[in-house]
Amino acid sequence: MNEAFKALADPTRRKIITLLKDKDMTAGDIAEHFSMTKPSVSHHLNGLKQAKLIIDERRGQHIWYSLNTTVLQEALGWFLDIISYQDKRGSDDQ
Repeated sequence: MNEAFKALADPTRRKIITLLKDKDMTAGDIAEHFSMTKPSVSHHLNGLKQAKLIIDERRGQHIWYSLNTTVLQEALGWFLDIISYQDKRGSDDQ
């Protein structure tokens, strides 16, 4: 999960995640939303793939990217555990 948090620390990668929440996209589709080179977008996609936050699948001549919701759910679960712990701790202090 450390790789996921590291990847999510970058605002460009968070925007890519946001774009992919609506639909699967190709690298070209994703690149249209940024003012950077396609190799730079590919670098960010590779970081997200290494963190297992996205999945790539070849369909014909294109590679399509989609969210890996399992890893996102694990990260969210971690945050919820922290919040739950803080809530319990706060009620014990009263």
